Amino acid sequence: MIKRNDLPPLLTGMMATLVGVGLARFAYTPLIPILVLQGWFDASAAIYLGAANLLGYLLGALMAHRLSERFGARQLLAFCFISIALSFFASATPGSFAWFFFWRLLAGITGAILVVVGPSLALTRAPIARRPVVGPLVFCGIGLGALLSATLLPLLIQYDLMWSWLTLGVLSLLAGFICDQGLARLPPAATIAAANGTGGGAPVLSIAIILVMLAYAMDAAGFIPHTVFWVDYLAREQGQTSSAAAAQWAMFGAGAIIGPLVAGLLVSRLGWHRSLATGYLIKCLAIALPLLASGLLTNSISSFLVGAMVPGLVALTSGRLAELGGPAEHKRLWGYATAAFAVLQAASGYAMSGLYEMIGSYQPLFALGSALLGVGLLLIIISGRCRPAASPRSL
Repeated sequence: MIKRNDLPPLLTGMMATLVGVGLARFAYTPLIPILVLQGWFDASAAIYLGAANLLGYLLGALMAHRLSERFGARQLLAFCFISIALSFFASATPGSFAWFFFWRLLAGITGAILVVVGPSLALTRAPIARRPVVGPLVFCGIGLGALLSATLLPLLIQYDLMWSWLTLGVLSLLAGFICDQGLARLPPAATIAAANGTGGGAPVLSIAIILVMLAYAMDAAGFIPHTVFWVDYLAREQGQTSSAAAAQWAMFGAGAIIGPLVAGLLVSRLGWHRSLATGYLIKCLAIALPLLASGLLTNSISSFLVGAMVPGLVALTSGRLAELGGPAEHKRLWGYATAAFAVLQAASGYAMSGLYEMIGSYQPLFALGSALLGVGLLLIIISGRCRPAASPRSL
């Protein structure tokens, strides 16, 4: 149950994930077929613009920790929210590929910074007893952003594509204001450290931590078909209407809201490691479902479960790293993990875009994605058998 003192860290982390991933990245997915149909870009260019955001995410993940230490979290997060809003405003009218590439790249960079810094602030500024609650819930913002884009954008597109971009920009600014209000009410870091008995020190990169990070990278590579190509696959390869394909993206968003809640329940019963392994198994099977059938029920189950496990695995990985390495070094470890995630995400995005251009079909990409999640599951299982290099105070 959420308590009043949970609200500042929750607002800080949830608004950061809402804009950083839910809008800056996932809102572009339902726009891809519309950009193609209205002649802004051909299919190949629209897909590569989606991959530009993944490249930006990599760059942002590599810079996030250092920038937050140099400029301060509040100023840095404000800059990121404003930059993402500007990227949407700048995309409101047709432009060149280079123009859109720059803004999608910038949205990826600043989105990654939000995802590294915001949830880490929320987790480390919350008391130890509240972290299993606060940690997973901050990632509900990812699902909320996906659900907003799935419900609002189809309505706005009926009038003009410009209104979709402008609305996304306004939502980013509003979320940034709410995040800033949460940031202003966070307890000082020194107060929390003293209350929890935590201190600094270099993070211990044990074998278990490295394996969890590698598994997280496999997740990044494996879910590309659902988070970049899914709506376009349904609309152009399965012949569904734009509204039907958008409804599946809404199902994805609904799952993404529920996923962190389920993750929190799993952790309370199974612990961080077993919950993480369970999440990988569910996501591996859900990505493979389109290979078995293409009916409404199968697509809906796949949309919902993959949607649930996108933020679910993020939340579980974040919590597992804090358990293995200690909450005091969570931001640094989470930055490493996000960078590994971003490397494979960008590489997979460009590779799968090129593969689609070669074969002209999305279906083989779902098989590849499911196999990559299977590798991630194996790595998580092995990590649970490794003896930790240290005994940090756990969540």
